[in-house]
Amino acid sequence: MPSSVGHALAGVAAAWTADLVPGDRAWRTGPPQASWYRRAGNGLTALCAALAAAPDLDLLLHTHRSYTHSIGAVALTGLVAAVVATRYHQPVARVVSMCAAAYATHLALDWVSADTLPPYGLQMWWPFSNGWFISGWDLFRQTERHNFFSVASFRTNALALMQEVAILAPPLLLLWLVRVKALARLPSEVSRRDHAAK
Repeated sequence: MPSSVGHALAGVAAAWTADLVPGDRAWRTGPPQASWYRRAGNGLTALCAALAAAPDLDLLLHTHRSYTHSIGAVALTGLVAAVVATRYHQPVARVVSMCAAAYATHLALDWVSADTLPPYGLQMWWPFSNGWFISGWDLFRQTERHNFFSVASFRTNALALMQEVAILAPPLLLLWLVRVKALARLPSEVSRRDHAAK
């Protein structure tokens, strides 16, 4: 299964893709002179990266790849995002789609990854099914979580991380460029709408 870095990159890519859907994005604009952090989406992008890596926290509970790796958990993430967005007067549909999409990437990446530890796959359809599912495509390497500080584990994880970055960084860079261009147009569009209304 992929590393937390790979999962975080995929989560950011999914969140930025969801954020490109037309609609109310004026609340997310950042002028060209704004910091990278602000132009990347402030805390919401960082939250989406964390949400994409969060399912692996179940390693601490010894229930890895079960409930937290399911569409039930994706739905719960969307529900919590809706409550928080409503509480802070943010566009609910946009925040929910970004957060749920980011979380769902964890399932997608694990589904197309090598898995050498039984039971193979993840319980992605819980609560509707307790079955374990995996694609068998092995697009991403298996990371090593046992004997983490050994030379063999370091080598395995370094190779997995390089592969994840090689696969996920190009689309993420493209999304960044599209995002910056799309959000840069928003202030002038909002300004034109305001002048037209007057």
